[in-house]
Amino acid sequence: MNPAMPTLLYIDDDEALARLVNRGLTRLGFRVVHAASGTEGLDRLEQGGIDVIALDQYMPGLDGLDILERILALPNAPPVVFVTASQDSSIAVTALKAGAADYLVKDTLGDFISLLQVALDGALRQAQIRKARDDAEAEVHASRDRYAALAAEREMLLREVNHRVGNSLQIIASLLHLQANSSTQDDVKAALTNAMGRVAAVAQVHRRLYTSHDLKSVLLNQYLGALLEDLRRSAEGDRMSRLTLKAEPIEIDPDRAVAIGIIVNELVMNAVKYAYPDGAGPIDVELHAQGDDLVLSIADNGVGLNGEIDPRSTGMGQRIVTAMASKLEASVERDPDHAGTRIVVRFRRVIAPATNIASAAAS
Repeated sequence: MNPAMPTLLYIDDDEALARLVNRGLTRLGFRVVHAASGTEGLDRLEQGGIDVIALDQYMPGLDGLDILERILALPNAPPVVFVTASQDSSIAVTALKAGAADYLVKDTLGDFISLLQVALDGALRQAQIRKARDDAEAEVHASRDRYAALAAEREMLLREVNHRVGNSLQIIASLLHLQANSSTQDDVKAALTNAMGRVAAVAQVHRRLYTSHDLKSVLLNQYLGALLEDLRRSAEGDRMSRLTLKAEPIEIDPDRAVAIGIIVNELVMNAVKYAYPDGAGPIDVELHAQGDDLVLSIADNGVGLNGEIDPRSTGMGQRIVTAMASKLEASVERDPDHAGTRIVVRFRRVIAPATNIASAAAS
């Protein structure tokens, strides 16, 4: 469209009136192209370069309504002002319903030309507004499509990263397992087994992420089930034959899931080492919601503890549990009414802002 001098296609079989329209609208800033019939007008429209159309109703052959229908069926059709000598208002309603931008009653002397200019200017403004709206909607849709494509690519990359990290951590855990099995020193075997459990706790989160449709959360019952299965296959696995899990299907963010897994690993290994000096015994892991809180417990029916979580250990496990509990903003307490040892970890169910695990462990 040339906003300085728009091109009008005037379709009317009245040659004399067409000359009046040409002179009048040319003075008013239009370039006028005349077509003496509907067929001629359609042929000229196909050549392009038309910004707006004034279309007469009564012509030999195709009448104005037939031509209007064909014009509006074309892609990117210019706006049409319907022109007729009839005073019948039903024609105006029919033309407007058919898609005409405006309607105008003409006279044979050309006195309607100033009104035609107003109608043409209005039709052009409507077309510009409609085009701007359509362009804006197209840009919104294109932006949405680009965002969806970027989100899909990001999800694929995150899944691939989690897959590779999970594989790498699993390899490390397997190497620690082999090393622990081959060690003849009990303290070395225990240290390697503890390290393997900590690595496996992190690896299981990544495994859950790249095998799940949701990269933003982890189902704790599935995660803890797989984690405890890893522990059963560890060097201490023969002492975990009675290790059980009872957990509700609670979703949580991956970062906090890692902290929960590490806490479970430490407390289970603590029970394995100290609860049953003469052999294996039951170790029960439970996780359930209680109002706005989540309650995690690790319990055994062993010899029990006097005071701290692990007074007979080097203290590493206790420091790790404390660090992970701090990350979860959790309380860690021993149940005084339990016959053996039952450690209860209580924290809010609402997802807290992400905290770097390595920083928490180092603090």
